[in-house]
Amino acid sequence: MNINRRHLALPALLAGLPWGGVMAAAETAPLSRDEAAVIASTDAHRAALFAGDAKALEALSAPQLSYGHSDGHVEDRITFVANATNGKTKWLSLAYQDVTARIVGNAAITRYRFVGENETGDKKNSVNLGVLMVWQKQGATWKVLARQSCKL
Repeated sequence: MNINRRHLALPALLAGLPWGGVMAAAETAPLSRDEAAVIASTDAHRAALFAGDAKALEALSAPQLSYGHSDGHVEDRITFVANATNGKTKWLSLAYQDVTARIVGNAAITRYRFVGENETGDKKNSVNLGVLMVWQKQGATWKVLARQSCKL
């Protein structure tokens, strides 16, 4: 009997099934209290950015914030909040899609797709980014410590 890749693929596929089941179960497991809080804070960040709400963005951000944009420039908290709320950009739509959260001690990592449309002056822009945010639990609340995005 000749053995080719097809013959080898089925056992390899079957061997992988238990892992696939565990992975799917892990993905649908209930969120911990901290995971739910970080995801809620991530959505609050989206809402504050969409509304241009300086107080909310400041409250969600750690004083040490490092906010990286997809073009490579990085802002501290003061600069990020000022630029996000100066009225030069108006968000027409903004969604954080496929948000995931992982808690590591007093830190959390969220990843999501940042999808929206905005107007800068008379120009409309479509935005589609991959985002990584690092959150830190400070007291009872989660604060964005770092954020970096890349174009998708």
